Amino acid sequence: MLPVDEAIARLLAGAEPVGTETVPLAEAAGRVLAEPLVALRTQPPFPASAMDGYAVRADDVAEVPARLTVTGIAAAGRLFPGAVGRGEAVRIFTGAPVPDGADTIAIQENVKELAGDTIEVLETVAAGRHIRAVGLDFAEGQPLLEKGRVLDAAALSLAAAANHPALPVIGKPLVAIIATGDELLPPGSTPGPDQIIASNAYGVAAIAREAGARVLDLGIAPDRVEAISALVEKALAADADVIVTLGGASVGDHDVVRQTLASLGMELDFWKIAMRPGKPLMSGRLGATRCIGLPGNPVASLVCSHLFIKPLLARLGGRPHDSHVVDAVLGAPMTENDVRRDYVRSTVSRTAGGLVATPFGVQDSSMLKLFADADGLIIREPHAPTAKAGDPCRVVLLR
Repeated sequence: MLPVDEAIARLLAGAEPVGTETVPLAEAAGRVLAEPLVALRTQPPFPASAMDGYAVRADDVAEVPARLTVTGIAAAGRLFPGAVGRGEAVRIFTGAPVPDGADTIAIQENVKELAGDTIEVLETVAAGRHIRAVGLDFAEGQPLLEKGRVLDAAALSLAAAANHPALPVIGKPLVAIIATGDELLPPGSTPGPDQIIASNAYGVAAIAREAGARVLDLGIAPDRVEAISALVEKALAADADVIVTLGGASVGDHDVVRQTLASLGMELDFWKIAMRPGKPLMSGRLGATRCIGLPGNPVASLVCSHLFIKPLLARLGGRPHDSHVVDAVLGAPMTENDVRRDYVRSTVSRTAGGLVATPFGVQDSSMLKLFADADGLIIREPHAPTAKAGDPCRVVLLR
């Protein structure tokens, strides 16, 4: 059996971003920037008022109170056409261009309006005060965002301000999901005495989307080579970057996924991992398409998706990946471990001394409710000795 860390390294070997495309700015949220972004304009493009008040000459308000004559108004998007002369002021609003001749802003709280067009400035204002200089934010040609930046709210606003209507982004990898099993029916069905409801595809798809991928759910194939082959061919025709099969990759007589993929030309990289749950994980290549066979047990399928599929899709999508492994202490004792690395469902609570991870007493890999209730997975290394409550541990945070 292959150690977990070696399996992850082999899975990620050679994985590169899937390509680039250009998308409208309005559709770029959450995408990954494919090229460095530079400013197409200068911001602000003119000296702009940072406050509501009056554009004045600093020399005219060096001694206060100072009486000035208001000669006009400057508002955002409406340039005052003249200049501010000695003893004059222009009413100005935040964001408006500062008129020629003015070199400071007397904020309206420090100004008293008198009769007619006369105001009285009550506090002195130094030259340059409350004025945003040209290029204060950025200048044309200035680098703004690095390649690989995930386009969040701040990055998108900056790109828009820099006059980019569209952005080059890394493509989203396409994941095709194929569930297998004669016993499976879709949710909403009425199962027969030997059937169950298929659940794995929904969790795996959610994890794939969280990693920035597109998902093509090809449904359920019965345990027959021709049926599975037909869905694999559909995935290849759709140019799937990754094909994920669910179930059928173990050692039973009816586990036909591996033999089906092999008959289609898959080069098997590895099969069987020294982990629990998730031992029968399979990885291979069909040409440029990566094939991952997940176990049929629901919890094993989800655990393997977190550990293997997430980092692979992040790499293919040019995204950073955080495994969310943290230090904690045990909230309950644990028995010694065998030759496989265990990922033990647990609650995780925060105390004054740090995180406490408490394992559930039952860890059967078919029990989805415990997985839904779990906050993390305690990592138990192969041959780990008996541990007591309060001993240190490592935990994969699930949320």
